[in-house]
Amino acid sequence: MAVKMRLQRHGSKKRPFYFIVVADARAPRDGKFIQKLGTYNPLTVPATVQLDRQKALDWLHKGAQPTDTVRRILSFKGVLFLKHLLRGVKLGLFDETAAMVKFQAWHDEHETQIKQRSDKHRSQQRQKREYKPVVKKVEEAVAPVTAVEGPSEPSEA
Repeated sequence: MAVKMRLQRHGSKKRPFYFIVVADARAPRDGKFIQKLGTYNPLTVPATVQLDRQKALDWLHKGAQPTDTVRRILSFKGVLFLKHLLRGVKLGLFDETAAMVKFQAWHDEHETQIKQRSDKHRSQQRQKREYKPVVKKVEEAVAPVTAVEGPSEPSEA
């Protein structure tokens, strides 16, 4: 049985909201699923993702295949990086504490970047909403009319 990690659409028309689920590949998109891993709201800036990292990691180790969008979400939340680090532990490249230190350093840096983006977006939205009095340029009501001369006739000399 092929198991996929995919999005299950909820929300109204033109207002999507998704559940991140593990489901049989043959099941309908919004149908039966095995386990719910989290939620994804693309309408917020930045997109809001609530995800149970441990459940997602367990399903990846069991062989569940994420769809393209879910793979990007897992990468964004650090699940794929954590899987990569745990593979290094399994191969004996470093111990588990070193892997967790690396992951925590990445996670802290990632959270600060997200906060900076969010703050930047909020400040841009505030600037758009600020009241700016409109000052109209007062141009001359009547522009001086210049006579346009047509082609000059040759003068007889």
